[in-house]
Amino acid sequence: MSVRTTRTALVAATAVALSVALAAPAVAAAPAGADHGATRKAIEAAVGAGVPGVTVTAKDGQGAWSATAGVGNLKTGKPRSADDRYRVGSITKTFVATVLLQLEAEGRLSLDDTVEEWLPGVVRGNGHDGSRVTLRQLLNHTSGIFNYTADEEFGRTYFLKDGFFEHRYDTKKPAELVALAMTHKPDFEPGASWNYSNTNYILAGMVIEKATGRPYGTEIRERVIEPLHLTATSVPGTRVSVPQPSSRAYSKLAETATGPTYDVTRINPSLAWSAGEMISDSKDLNRFYTALLRGKLLPREQLAEMTTTVPVDEANSYGLGLLRTELSCGVTVWGHGGGIHGSLSEAITTKDGRHSLAFNFNGDWSGDMVSVIEAEFCGKTTAAAGRTGTRAPDLT
Repeated sequence: MSVRTTRTALVAATAVALSVALAAPAVAAAPAGADHGATRKAIEAAVGAGVPGVTVTAKDGQGAWSATAGVGNLKTGKPRSADDRYRVGSITKTFVATVLLQLEAEGRLSLDDTVEEWLPGVVRGNGHDGSRVTLRQLLNHTSGIFNYTADEEFGRTYFLKDGFFEHRYDTKKPAELVALAMTHKPDFEPGASWNYSNTNYILAGMVIEKATGRPYGTEIRERVIEPLHLTATSVPGTRVSVPQPSSRAYSKLAETATGPTYDVTRINPSLAWSAGEMISDSKDLNRFYTALLRGKLLPREQLAEMTTTVPVDEANSYGLGLLRTELSCGVTVWGHGGGIHGSLSEAITTKDGRHSLAFNFNGDWSGDMVSVIEAEFCGKTTAAAGRTGTRAPDLT
């Protein structure tokens, strides 16, 4: 459910982490409670293709199932753990959207409010106009606001080898990230199209803080993490380490998938902030998306808003921090993908919450994520010809 865009290193480093359905003939879906043999083969194939290690947990009518493949530490050979915590990248966006929708349900804001109403003067310059962009358009990526991680200088500084090792511990302020986006022209007029932009969710985090007077991470913790007892989930802020148990994270820090492999585990995630800084594990992610889709976090009206989507392509549409994808076997799943240095993750569930899947690759240059999803939900051991889930590191 992630795609890799073949572009220059700087742009490839910020490729959009979107789920992509496979254009293959429909086949019978794998029944709930299957032995997950196809999923195991898919993660082993990912390791065979170059991913250091994979951890996966699925939950269906027969209970939870976990598996690992490969290693969590290339130096010691220590295997990955089913309990590994990892950086989840843009899966953070679903948590942020959930909090904004809760605030709407409480009457503290409306998704039809403009960005200018909440953040005066912040979205302005080079054709950007916050008075024409609504909060809803931030959450469903129809704002047209430029994606700050697509800035070439930002890419050189934070995604390629020389810049990364010099700047990996930099602290970035959200206002700085938005200001960088404002140095570019918008992608399109608000509401005229769809384009994934991390800037949208930096702004969403800023709105949460303006509406509540508290850090957005505190709101996520008290509204989502604690009520659901997500014991492995956190909003790290500027903390550079990943709590134990966890594995190392690896990257090529280059345009290609060849060359040296670097340990990029330690990084100041403020460069992603509310667009992608969170840490979790597979068990917690399954619990979160199951609870969300079953209406345990949002009233019916707000959940309906969240699952009202705009088209992305023939098989995919995007709601408010949620992607809807129809798989090759006709099964529809909801969730989000995420990538950040050395870490690629997916978390998805059926709308009834009965079947969920979350997994992580601890390398960002190789492996087929689509085949893992197809294996779990459709019982297929390979992805459709010509389609893979590999992509470059990003903040999505």
